[in-house]
Amino acid sequence: MTIDPETGIAPEFGGHSAVDACLVELKKGDTSALERLLEHVYPELRQLAGAIFSDQRRGHTLQPTALVHEAWLKLAGNLRSIEDRRHFFVVAGMAMRQIVADHARGKLAQKRGGGNSRVTLDVSLARREGEAVDMVALDDCLERLTTLNERHGRVAELRLFSGLSIDETAEELGVSPRSVDSDWAMAKAWLRSQLA
Repeated sequence: MTIDPETGIAPEFGGHSAVDACLVELKKGDTSALERLLEHVYPELRQLAGAIFSDQRRGHTLQPTALVHEAWLKLAGNLRSIEDRRHFFVVAGMAMRQIVADHARGKLAQKRGGGNSRVTLDVSLARREGEAVDMVALDDCLERLTTLNERHGRVAELRLFSGLSIDETAEELGVSPRSVDSDWAMAKAWLRSQLA
């Protein structure tokens, strides 16, 4: 495999290096890289959005494709500060969380407090398999958790909304995978108790 001496990235298309290469090109001012970046990240963004909306009732007013498009619009103008592929998906997950929470809050306001929008993010947070998690309540709980223990809050956000693995989360936070595994267990237990 050939490595570009200027960027340190393999020029091949597909996989992580193509995303990193597009981000490097964007930092250099190549606006055409934005379209190439979208081609490379869209399938994973769609997969993340699909996971957020799994087990949703039919007719939900915010659909995975719309979530991806809203998140992309939010991200597209701010990509020069993105370091690499992992960082991109961390930021994308946070954007999706904000969009879904804002949408759920908007629906609640329209209905004067009734009909909470529910999203199944992770079976381990629901009391029973297939049960949806209230997105507004989850967002509020994540805010409280972050106030109580910032790392637990970040671990939960990265695992739930950015789709990072234990190892990727550990790398993002600069801690060991064992620490993340422990933090994730604690965060899940706390969130589950608060959402019950």
